[in-house]
Amino acid sequence: MTTLILLRHGRSSANVAGVLAGRTPGVELDDTGRVQADKVVDRLAGIPLTEIVCSPMLRCEQTVAPLAEARGLAAVTEPELAEVDYGSWTGGSLKTLAKEPLWKVVQAHPSAAVFPDGEGLAAMQHRGVAAVRRHAARIAAEHGPHSVWLACSHGDVIKAILADALATHLDNFQRIMIDTCSISVVVHTELRPFVARVNDTGGDLSSLVAPPPKRRRRTRPPGSDAVVGGST
Repeated sequence: MTTLILLRHGRSSANVAGVLAGRTPGVELDDTGRVQADKVVDRLAGIPLTEIVCSPMLRCEQTVAPLAEARGLAAVTEPELAEVDYGSWTGGSLKTLAKEPLWKVVQAHPSAAVFPDGEGLAAMQHRGVAAVRRHAARIAAEHGPHSVWLACSHGDVIKAILADALATHLDNFQRIMIDTCSISVVVHTELRPFVARVNDTGGDLSSLVAPPPKRRRRTRPPGSDAVVGGST
């Protein structure tokens, strides 16, 4: 199994302006976002990262830059973790877009939402989940099953990936909150994923480090079963 740290990009100029940035080029982190990105380095201190995978959007690249430099890693660009293609909604004011009939569909029945001249949220979930599963399998094969890796993406994409890991329908994904520069954690096992953290903005992450493996006979794949009673 591998442990995936999902990191949302830091606060951007579009977040502050209340604009749906989407795939608009050149959207950067604001001053608060840069501070958030710098703090990620300390928040993940002591966590052995095998790889950093990143959306091609500038705000994500800027978010992982301090961490990549500190770890001596080159971020791997993954187009399938890019922001939703909001089509003609891109660049629009959220207050204005909230008056559109499609807005209610996005909120209450997102699996049916397809943005004009853009993509549907169901298609976004499909590409995002496929991307993290593909990288998880590759990283496990290349670096070992207990590898920890990080993927930096966007709020809706991360929410969709978490909804899949939680085995909940995409229509429930709006119930998941993902703040800027928050950390969520998914552990991929041979049988299923486990969600270990959601929307963590500053907690202790030392538990993400796997303990040394114990030498004992196993009758099932390690980590594939939930702990009976919750945990010790």
